Amino acid sequence: MRINTNFWNKIRYTLYAPGYDLVADYFKESRKKSIESLQVKAGDKVLIIGAGTGLDLEFLPFDCEITATDITPSMIDRLNKRGKKLNRHVHAHVMDGQALKFEDHSFDKIILHLILAVIPDPVACIKEAERVLKHGGQIAVFDKFVPRGRQVSSFRKIANVLTNFLFSDITRDIESIVSNTGLTIISDEEADFNGNFRLIQIRKP
Repeated sequence: MRINTNFWNKIRYTLYAPGYDLVADYFKESRKKSIESLQVKAGDKVLIIGAGTGLDLEFLPFDCEITATDITPSMIDRLNKRGKKLNRHVHAHVMDGQALKFEDHSFDKIILHLILAVIPDPVACIKEAERVLKHGGQIAVFDKFVPRGRQVSSFRKIANVLTNFLFSDITRDIESIVSNTGLTIISDEEADFNGNFRLIQIRKP
């Protein structure tokens, strides 16, 4: 039986929504650094996939156009409230990141923060990001992945049974995920928890 499904993600993140910001605030500096590396320009169309409660909004400039998606309605409700509080207009949608309802080449920049290790099919998600990204556009990824050049340890596989049920898969390999696309990793930097989290910049040729 598959544990990680859209149905389960809706349930668990609806339950986590009230306290989500308290936990996710730990990653504030990494979120900021990731978004700054995108160098978002005036007029850029920015897509946040798996936007959660909108913790990335405060780091985006006011002169860009923001679209945000999340599969959990309660997260989008909180994101809309945060947007109003920050005086930001956001096109927010309840939407599956594995099947985006946007036209090809619609966005200049895409943010994938803490989503590729959570979504049931990360390859489908990255392919959708590639599809809706303009040529020359960039994707900012911040998430937990197996460290570069290492195999998944037996301990990590065992621990993943619990973590995958509670919040996230900890056995995913970003290089393998991106290899299914025509995208190029242009930078890869260790971040939180001794490099188990990484800041990755990806470009569409």
